[in-house]
Amino acid sequence: MKELFADHITSLLKRYEQALARLADADGVLIHSGREESYYADDQAPPFRAFGHFCQWLPVDRPQQAVLIRPGRRPVYLQVVAADFWYDQEIAIADWWAGAFDIVTLRSSAEFAAHLPAPERLAFLGEQRSLAAGLGIPERLVNPPALLHYLDYWRASKTAYEIAQIGNANRLALKGHAAARSCFLEGGSEYDIHMAYLGGCEITEPQCPYTSIVAIDAKAAILHYQHKRHQRYPDKKSQVLLIDAGTRINNYCSDITRTTARPGIDICFESLLRGMEAIQQRLVAQVRPGISYLDIHHSALQQITELAITLELITCQVDTAMALKLAGLFMPHGVGHLLGLQVHDVGGHLAAADGSLRPAPEDSPFLRNTRTLTEDMVFTIEPGFYFIPMLLEPARNTMQGQHLNWPLIDALSSLGGIRIEDNVRVTADGVENLSRQ
Repeated sequence: MKELFADHITSLLKRYEQALARLADADGVLIHSGREESYYADDQAPPFRAFGHFCQWLPVDRPQQAVLIRPGRRPVYLQVVAADFWYDQEIAIADWWAGAFDIVTLRSSAEFAAHLPAPERLAFLGEQRSLAAGLGIPERLVNPPALLHYLDYWRASKTAYEIAQIGNANRLALKGHAAARSCFLEGGSEYDIHMAYLGGCEITEPQCPYTSIVAIDAKAAILHYQHKRHQRYPDKKSQVLLIDAGTRINNYCSDITRTTARPGIDICFESLLRGMEAIQQRLVAQVRPGISYLDIHHSALQQITELAITLELITCQVDTAMALKLAGLFMPHGVGHLLGLQVHDVGGHLAAADGSLRPAPEDSPFLRNTRTLTEDMVFTIEPGFYFIPMLLEPARNTMQGQHLNWPLIDALSSLGGIRIEDNVRVTADGVENLSRQ
């Protein structure tokens, strides 16, 4: 781990040196982790999550921390450990990462100024503009677009250390998914399944990278379903579980979705689930350097259309179905997104490091990644097939609706839907599936 992290820091120093070359009037960068904020008119705060560009340097997730980067010098970690008897303020320092930094321990961010060289020539990255102003950093160098575009673009390319953390986060999450599946098959509620997942991973809910989606039956058609119902199924009458849940290791995320159907479920839905699992694995197999992520998304829509025709959910030929965009009624989201320090990591629509964009196509406005694939990119592949009344009902009496098998759709709607999601890395000549290790 120590060698991996040292190489990671060396790579980041080179990247930041190249990024700073785009700013004529900055010799370094101060990155702030962020500040803790309370709910409105309250003294309670939501769980803190540090700024992604800070987290790339340090496996620390605490407010009011900073790292100072200057080309040709060791990075400086300005570690704030407040004097506080209400909360534990200790920050664990591990040998595997501490040796890469000069560490300066302070009592508050007000002490940063004494350790900053020429603040008028420092760029500042972070949300707290007032802190930057108080330190004497010019407004034009606070989150300068030229710097952020470059860093956001290259964050898609992961170091060996970053890939290892995402791989570890996948392995941990898969333990939780196994526990969740067992709980579902035993008749557990959404709440029970959620707690089984946390127990399988040995984590608390704030340690999840996002609010886990634990959806039984019709709720699986709500893409970001947020609740955890307490209704149990002692007679095992629940039919479908869709669980989308991950973990974080040293600030790096996993994001895995599995759909489980109870034995004896409707034969068409069972065939749909098996078909979607096969499609997902074929899409993963398409990954290699040089192809566009858009091609994978379009392949997903094509294969989902063909599966729906085979199962007689769609009643026209493939060409007609594609022209009418019928697959979009069943999979309204994109086939995946960049993954790393954030679940939906930055830079998915950047075409180049200068900030130029390649937006999502009009027929797939929710696609989060349009990049051309390069070695060591990490992203998700997550095709889905859902029976969403909000999308299907308006189409019932339209040109699209004429080519849908409504009796079969109505019969399957109570089962919600399907999503299968893995986290994959682009290798030199293909793909590594980090979720199937």
